[in-house]
Amino acid sequence: MSAPRRTLWAALVGLLGAVNGGLALAHPTRQGHIHTWVRRNGAATALMAGLIAVVVGGSAAATADGGLGTGNGLGGAYVAMLVGLIAITLGWLARPCSRSRRTE
Repeated sequence: MSAPRRTLWAALVGLLGAVNGGLALAHPTRQGHIHTWVRRNGAATALMAGLIAVVVGGSAAATADGGLGTGNGLGGAYVAMLVGLIAITLGWLARPCSRSRRTE
């Protein structure tokens, strides 16, 4: 797979993680099928997707030939790393909200 295509996929995975982390952080107590899934799995999904985006973006940035605007995917790698870091941050902040709160 070419570097620009790889960085595009990494940026999209990071964006997916950021959206899941934001949803898990914003609505931890809402009802419904999607909200239940996000409440249960959103923080973990955000952390893993962010980690994947940062690793793939970092490897693409390290192996890019040339600078920005040369078509080697360096700009996409930077975007993937930035969105991945945002996803990791949101997932980390949403982590306490996604834990089960059982009252006995």
